Amino acid sequence: MAQILSPLPGTFYRAPAPDKPPYKTDGDPVAVGDVIGLIEVMKSFHEVKSEAAGSNIRFVVGNEEPVMAGAVLAEME
Repeated sequence: MAQILSPLPGTFYRAPAPDKPPYKTDGDPVAVGDVIGLIEVMKSFHEVKSEAAGSNIRFVVGNEEPVMAGAVLAEME
């Protein structure tokens, strides 16, 4: 099982904006380079990209939850 980790401490967002659909939902396939969410640090947003391909992504962290650098955001097969 592969994990996608937070590159920075901040707030994790699963969608590009509150009125937009999430980048990925549980069960989606993921390709290398796919954006799975954003980390917000002091009003600056950083894309979180997958460094591995996989299937059946499952988010461990909820939308708008604070995370630390290195925290597991999602797992995939």
